[in-house]
Formats: sequence, structure tokens, C-alpha cells
Amino acid sequence: MPTIRIKATAEKDIRSLSPPIRERLTQTILSLRETPFPPGSQKLRDMDRHYRLRVGDYRILYEFDAAAGSVTIYRVKHRREAYR
Repeated sequence: MPTIRIKATAEKDIRSLSPPIRERLTQTILSLRETPFPPGSQKLRDMDRHYRLRVGDYRILYEFDAAAGSVTIYRVKHRREAYR
């Protein structure tokens, strides 16, 4: 079971959201421990281990490192801002 690491930028992104959205995103992030590639996750183009997961209008951008057994969340953004 992989460990979940959340970078400071992602923590800041999550803290800035309203409580209902924050709770929904937190539940989804915690579920990545059980399934690093849930239905709907997509590999980011031209990036080796980077994926995105859609949660409503928000995107969780993460990296899965099989060798280290970790999922690193590096951004949580609204869809219009996620890929800038």
C-alpha cells in the first residue's frame, strides 16, 4: 500500500477551498492509498509518472512512484487553472 505525501503547494491549494469541496478532495486523496489509479485517472502527456484525477471541477495532480511506494500530491486546482 503506497504512502501519501502532500507537498506544501497542494496543502495551500486545499486550505483555500470551501469546507465541502475540501472534504470531498481529502476523501479522494486518501483513497489513492488503496488504488493509485482509480477509474478516471489519466496519465499526463509527456510526463513519466504524473497523473491527474478529476473531482468535480477540480483536478488532483499527483506522481506515483512504484519503486518508493508513494503517491505525491503536488497540486489541487480548479480545472481552468490546473495546467498552467
